[in-house]
Amino acid sequence: MTQKERYKFVIDYFQKYSPQAETELIYDDPYELLVAVILSAQCTDKRVNITTPAIFEKYPDVESLSKASFEKLFPFIKSISYPNNKTKHLIGMAKKVVEEFNGKIPMTVEELMQLPGVGRKTANVITSVIDHQPNMAVDTHVFRVSKRIGLVSQTASTPLAIEKELIKNIPVGLIHKAHHWLILHGRYVCVARAPKCEQCGLRPVCKYYQQIIKLA
Repeated sequence: MTQKERYKFVIDYFQKYSPQAETELIYDDPYELLVAVILSAQCTDKRVNITTPAIFEKYPDVESLSKASFEKLFPFIKSISYPNNKTKHLIGMAKKVVEEFNGKIPMTVEELMQLPGVGRKTANVITSVIDHQPNMAVDTHVFRVSKRIGLVSQTASTPLAIEKELIKNIPVGLIHKAHHWLILHGRYVCVARAPKCEQCGLRPVCKYYQQIIKLA
């Protein structure tokens, strides 16, 4: 099977069985999504969704968050992983947006990465989810699933390398959706320790599964 055929199979499968794939983070606007994504680093979306309603009630916009003190914001975040850093990042992010971007969340990867707590992965998430830009955020799920299936070369050892290979092979108009396909597949089917291969419709093209068959 050629790489082109493998991509076609995977894309056709997800378009049929997961056409409405989207982020599981709950948000109403770019500000809320950015806060949620910053909080989601090494934390589950479920935990973030439990935490954010109280934050957004107290700090409904970036202006109000920019005026928050560490002592007042921290109690809202203490149940999240790395609460000290994330509290500082959220306040710093809000201040920078207010001071340098006129209170509006920027919508380019380069500008977003200037904000505290925002790396390339987070910037890719924001721009692809909000603006449907063809950016691919590579988290642990995307990294694992794309390599197991064989969508990227085994020598691709960094998130950026995998991002570039995926973007090269996925149609531009589907990249923002493919990000969610791979994340959700990794979260619920192609899990880290015991992938649920018996439930997976990608078995015919999955290099990991084919290797299991050979070893059986």
